Amino acid sequence: MGLVVVEICDGNLIAQVNLEEILEEEYPEVAVIENSCLSFCGLCAVRPYALVNGKRIFGKDTEDAITKIKKPLKTN
Repeated sequence: MGLVVVEICDGNLIAQVNLEEILEEEYPEVAVIENSCLSFCGLCAVRPYALVNGKRIFGKDTEDAITKIKKPLKTN
């Protein structure tokens, strides 16, 4: 599969959970990087999201976002 980079904004709702621990334990090829800003102003305040290899993935809540982030990881 290769390395998968998951980037999150430290101001986003998804940063309230330990996404690194959740993903890296199950998927060792994943690297979670927390940034101060991902330049999607406004999206952070509306719903949780992450960039997975540069593609925006978001959910209606944190649990939904994590499920959607895991989906492409399971298919590879």
